[in-house]
Amino acid sequence: MWSRLSPANRAILFMIGAIFCFSSMDALAKAISMRSNPAMALWARYTGQMVLVMILVAPRLKSVLKTHYPRLQFLRSVFLLGATASFFTGLSFLGLAETTAIMGINPVLITLGAALFLGEKLGMRRVIGIAAGLVGAMIIIRPGTDAMSWAAIFPLMAALSYSGYSLATRFVGDREDPWTSLFYAALLGSVVTTVLAVLNWHQPDGVTIMLMLALSGVGTLGQLLFIRAFSSGEAGMLAPFTYCGLIFATFWGVLIFNEFPDRWTVVGAIVVVAAGIYVWHRETRKAPRLTEAKAGKTH
Repeated sequence: MWSRLSPANRAILFMIGAIFCFSSMDALAKAISMRSNPAMALWARYTGQMVLVMILVAPRLKSVLKTHYPRLQFLRSVFLLGATASFFTGLSFLGLAETTAIMGINPVLITLGAALFLGEKLGMRRVIGIAAGLVGAMIIIRPGTDAMSWAAIFPLMAALSYSGYSLATRFVGDREDPWTSLFYAALLGSVVTTVLAVLNWHQPDGVTIMLMLALSGVGTLGQLLFIRAFSSGEAGMLAPFTYCGLIFATFWGVLIFNEFPDRWTVVGAIVVVAAGIYVWHRETRKAPRLTEAKAGKTH
């Protein structure tokens, strides 16, 4: 069944899976930060991924370490570290749903960046999907409320860094082994966060250790799915599905942190979901038509 899906469908499913993993990782990071501090959560995120990747690719580690884009892989690592550090810090001051909602600017940045730097087409359906998703995010944020305090600078910085990481990942695409990109994405972060963890060490108890292990696992899986998504689909097509993180963040906020959404958050979430469904429908309907058109020319 999976083989019958179009590349666009596969890319979208990879992207939704990645966003779900990232939202789960963010919830775990907030829980760890509440029990210790953000530095410990960051250390678990990157060092855990580095250890997992090295264990999984041990038989072919030499080939995985070979990269055609060493500078770009370093830049990806910088962007990812900036995004994660900024977001985890923001979680210390804001609710999970609010922090995720403020990051809602990143699909706009990704789509525009893809058009400017990657030569992707900025079609009307993508613009509509991005605009609708942004409207949903603004309904949730409601400028002027507590979500727009000084602490909003952290998720805004995370959005900028995440957009840069997404565009660099799309550029690398399938030119490199996904495990190579996964390894280098964690390389710089594991070094920097180890230093931060030593300077801000807080002896974790048993529960915190379990949370840190879970964070490492879902973070690594999320990164792998994210790389696969951007290897299969255009950045502009995938950008609107970043808004799914709002839905997942609200779910985890209710389940774990007793952060119940108000009616405007629910309304905004509905708009976000509608925008994602619209883009999915338009992008996946386009692929069969192109295939049929090409087939018609060969007969």
